[in-house]
Amino acid sequence: MFMRATLGFEQETMREAANILYQAENAAYESQRRAVKDPNSYRSPIYPPGTEYAVCQAEAQLMSAVVGLLNESLTEAIKSFYKLRKAYLALETVMENEKNFLKERSTSSVNSTSSASSFKKGPLRSRTGSVRSNAGAGGSNTSAGASTASLKPTQETAKSPLTTDAPLDPKRAPKKDDDDDDFDFVDAEEERKGVETPGEYMGHLNVSVGDGTSIAVDNAEKKLDIESSSGAALPSYENNPSTTVPDVVDDFEKLTVDDLEGPDTDISTISDHPVDAFILAGSNFCFGMLLLLLSFIPPSFATLLKIVGFKGDRERGMQMLWQATKFHDIHGAMAGVVLMGYLNGFTSICDIIPSTGEGSYPKERCQILLRTMRERYPKSHLWLLEESRMLAAERELEQAVKFVADAGKSPLRQLEALSWFERSLNSMYMHDYAATAHAFQTCIELNNWSHGLYLYICGASHVELYRRNKTTDPEAAKKHAAEATEFFQKVLPNVGKKRFMGRQLPFDIFINRKIQKWEARSNEWKCDLIEAVGVSPLEEMIYFWNGAKRMRVDHLETSLENLAWSESAANPHWAKESLDETAILHVLRASVLRNMNRTAEAKAILEKEILPVDKLLFKGNLKDNWTAPCARYEMAANLWREADANSRPAEDIKTLNKCKDWLQEVTQWDGFDLDARIGMKITTGKDTLRKFGVQC
Repeated sequence: MFMRATLGFEQETMREAANILYQAENAAYESQRRAVKDPNSYRSPIYPPGTEYAVCQAEAQLMSAVVGLLNESLTEAIKSFYKLRKAYLALETVMENEKNFLKERSTSSVNSTSSASSFKKGPLRSRTGSVRSNAGAGGSNTSAGASTASLKPTQETAKSPLTTDAPLDPKRAPKKDDDDDDFDFVDAEEERKGVETPGEYMGHLNVSVGDGTSIAVDNAEKKLDIESSSGAALPSYENNPSTTVPDVVDDFEKLTVDDLEGPDTDISTISDHPVDAFILAGSNFCFGMLLLLLSFIPPSFATLLKIVGFKGDRERGMQMLWQATKFHDIHGAMAGVVLMGYLNGFTSICDIIPSTGEGSYPKERCQILLRTMRERYPKSHLWLLEESRMLAAERELEQAVKFVADAGKSPLRQLEALSWFERSLNSMYMHDYAATAHAFQTCIELNNWSHGLYLYICGASHVELYRRNKTTDPEAAKKHAAEATEFFQKVLPNVGKKRFMGRQLPFDIFINRKIQKWEARSNEWKCDLIEAVGVSPLEEMIYFWNGAKRMRVDHLETSLENLAWSESAANPHWAKESLDETAILHVLRASVLRNMNRTAEAKAILEKEILPVDKLLFKGNLKDNWTAPCARYEMAANLWREADANSRPAEDIKTLNKCKDWLQEVTQWDGFDLDARIGMKITTGKDTLRKFGVQC
């Protein structure tokens, strides 16, 4: 139900999902209470009794929060941010238990090297170097006792119950620890040459997942520090040995996500019990998703983070999600879905990210992840869709469209709608206008979200067909003009029906204003609506979806041709155009040139046509007020591309500082059309600049 709700955004489905998640949250809370009191429940060497149910409760809270954020009610959205905080606190407590356990073990190793050596060679040590818990699947008292006797530090860990919040009656929940700063503890680094067992925990907790392999989980990555999550330098998953593709690969096609692990360390597997594996997988997935989700929030929504009390951390979230993919369970699968959705979806709308090295798109790792998941779940259309997205990310738009079409119909209607939406966007980027209009009409049939936007893009597609045929085939042009007008007339009755966090959808506001602007121009110029349409509205849509990043040079050249039409003799109204309309042409042209690596030309256009103009002239009734701030963002994107050209951006700190200045100017701009969409790009850009030493 969560998948259906988040894929389709349908109100009825979201209500049903919210109810089921509420029941799951209650069930997990009650089960956790019983497990704490039941002497026969599994006693983990790492976690207090009932931790597995606390993780389930946190999962339900996290999913419920995501569903609530998609709700049309601002009240539900605020409740969702509160749920995010509850999930954070519960998951942080889970990881606190891991840290305490490892802290005790490290202390024991320092105090007694001989004991550590004996422990390392003891009978519980497996051939893979794991210290195995003797607890069976049933978790009997005898087995639990044997485990805790061998791992003495866990006795104190188990004394403090895991903090959870009761969804129905908060009074029944255990009291929370008021000391929120305990988890800032970090072991001091010391040199221990000649000591067989390390004197401190070096960062890898390897846990078997039941198939003879072990999972390396970096506890330092999982330990969340509220202050450090504000943007300080963090270890990158690019350099994390547990997620890095080996330098020498005999057969790349046979690699799986399990092969991305680094070598075992001296402090190895703590427990091979499936419950412990479940907790580790769940905490990595949930915490990783939580941090990644909050890192998306643009500056205009930053005040909402005060409700949560902490900020997102994209890198750390990615690290944890990569770790979770190694577990062969629902957590591993969902972590893969989130990772692929982010890497092939979200990064495609951002520009200021490295082209190579740390923070860049990890193509090989994504290929391995996709291959592994396709083998695990060969019939899942989720992974077929992700494979199509990977093709699009490689600028193989035609192949991407064909691949989704050949995959056939998904049994899940919401996933089928998402597949058609991807086909719609890719068809738009490759300038197949008839296919674009057909695909978006299919989206209207499959879901009830954004019908106004879909109708608008259908109309914009026929505008391009009209302009292509205007001088060569008047009859065809007349037909496309009528179809475009019909689609545009249906837009206004279909906008404003859906809301996000109590607000009207940004694209609904945008297209509503555009239609009104064209109607006003049509009356003023005494011409048909089709003639009053300004600079290519389809290229405008491509810009806001950052489709140029998926387009090859031939596609980009077609975009330049579409933009050039406005200045051509075929357009009798160009001389009448206002400043804001001509600015659209200049921003879109500069964006296309930037993506063709013609940054000097792009900057020259912006510096001549837009940047010197008083920004107040772009504001007013029905005007496109987004061009002035977007021109400044384009300057930043051009500067980044120039600094990134030699794959060593840090060596050009002067250019990076100029890039930061342009981003900062947009951040301080008053509200403008689709500012949240541009804000996500700015947030990502600032994160990138921080990695190279620029203070943002």
